[in-house]
Amino acid sequence: MSNEQKVTRKLRAIFSADVKGYSILMADDEVATIQTLKKYRNMMSACIEQHEGRVVDAVGDNLLAEFDSAVDAVQCAVEVQKQLKVKNQELPEDKRLEFRIGINIGDVIQDGDRLFGDGVNVAARIEGLADAGGICVSRSTYDQIKNKLELSFDYLGEHKVKNLKEPVRVYKVLLEPTIDYESITGETLELPEKPSIAVLPFVNMSGDPSQEYFSDGITEQIINGLSKVLNLFVIARNSSFAYKGKSVNVQQVGKELGVRYVLEGSVQKAGERVRITAQLIDSTTGYHLWSENYDRDLSDIFALQDEITLKIMFTMQIKLTFGEQARLWEKGTTNIQAYDMFMRGIDFYFRHNEKDNRQAQQFYKEAINIDKAYAFPYAMLGFSHILDLLYGWGESPIKSFEQAETCAEQALTLNDSLDLSHLLMGWIHLFKRQHDEAIKEVERAIKLNPNGAMAHASLGLILVFSDKTELAIKFLKRAFRLDPIPPHHFYTYLAVAHRNNGEYEKAIDLAEKGLSGNPDQVTGYLILAASYSLLNRAEEAHKAVEEVLRINPNFSLEYHGKMLPYKNQGALDKYINALRKAGLPE
Repeated sequence: MSNEQKVTRKLRAIFSADVKGYSILMADDEVATIQTLKKYRNMMSACIEQHEGRVVDAVGDNLLAEFDSAVDAVQCAVEVQKQLKVKNQELPEDKRLEFRIGINIGDVIQDGDRLFGDGVNVAARIEGLADAGGICVSRSTYDQIKNKLELSFDYLGEHKVKNLKEPVRVYKVLLEPTIDYESITGETLELPEKPSIAVLPFVNMSGDPSQEYFSDGITEQIINGLSKVLNLFVIARNSSFAYKGKSVNVQQVGKELGVRYVLEGSVQKAGERVRITAQLIDSTTGYHLWSENYDRDLSDIFALQDEITLKIMFTMQIKLTFGEQARLWEKGTTNIQAYDMFMRGIDFYFRHNEKDNRQAQQFYKEAINIDKAYAFPYAMLGFSHILDLLYGWGESPIKSFEQAETCAEQALTLNDSLDLSHLLMGWIHLFKRQHDEAIKEVERAIKLNPNGAMAHASLGLILVFSDKTELAIKFLKRAFRLDPIPPHHFYTYLAVAHRNNGEYEKAIDLAEKGLSGNPDQVTGYLILAASYSLLNRAEEAHKAVEEVLRINPNFSLEYHGKMLPYKNQGALDKYINALRKAGLPE
């Protein structure tokens, strides 16, 4: 490199890694440690290159790399830790090299091939906070990846960095699914008496990441079909999808989710053809009960989903009632374009952020335009407007509510046997303070879909607002059993129930669990603020208030109180007064 080479500044995702306890390993066996380090570093460098990154430096046990994309950097880090975990299992425990990885997006100075500056320094500082075999990211990185990767995070708070005035917010990447069922419910995760199954996400074999929505859609449709059978216990989508992209041991999955059977498979879509493989495994023995390969026209996808679902139930010796058969075969559309638009909408909806929710709405509307008798997109469009209402994403709360109500009415008109339509209408009645009607609608949704985790959780929350907290907790615990790796708001719902029941310590614990997966969730901090306030722990209540105002600087107690559909005015007043005492503005 010439001495006249220009020094440039650029914004990069910086990946910094080192070995935990490296000096001790070197002192114990220098030759073996260096040999393993060289092998692991080559593996990491190959992975970095595959993810469009560049190794900048590798001195001692450190490795520094740069990426144009935070998503690429974090995906690479996850893959690296996955590969290293496998390799370390081949070594004696005292010979293993466990890397810590820190990732930061920041401004860096490039001098030749070298990088300097705060962007690098912060990544190195964050790396030191990671566990052996773990990954930590900065707030700037978290903001870029939180709705793009199916990962959960633990917020580790603010940390000082040398030569930086402002502290850095740090998040730990949770690499393994977290099963909290026993600690939350006080019950053991045992096999149900009825046949039980988890459907793992079908692997997209097309070679095109943009086709993920299609393989996910196949998985979801099979789960939905199985869920409607009363004599079958089916794990919900969120827990099944926690294993997406991970190398899994089926017997371990069975233990973690508390099921006997596990279905796994793959999907390859090419033009107008689709190839699906599926295999049903007894997780208690690892024995393959059934496997099949299907090669069909894309237009046959509806019949194929039914065929796979029926084959699963036949193998598990499940007998269907006439009503269950009718609901199983009722897919809502025979138009592959409408189905495709709906599945694309589902993919964006579950990212739960404003931009993707807007995109989901567009896909649902396109599905409806193609097939105006298709009830599913009407129901899901209604739920997307509920998100607008809850998070303030729409033009106005009143308009979002009216749009959701219109969608619910249309979905019910088109298909009164669709559980989603009744669940949506239950939420509509709740917001109208029609508590008894809300309970009836969600009970109807559960009757139509006995394994609906979201319906059980929703009924739990509605019962809390209806001043039936003890019964609410029962349904919420059932939701956790159906979804042992639940969406973060399940923790929030149960936390609200325990706070309403005067169990403030339990509410705090649950709110913190919910926040560990979604650190920017206002409701979690509101539960903390109220619970700490009611325990007269002013300092902790005030910290929670600071987080509420960080996320929503325009928070208003008056507006928040109007939004909450409590049947018991005294319960609402107690909660609002606790928030007022904690320091939230009127």
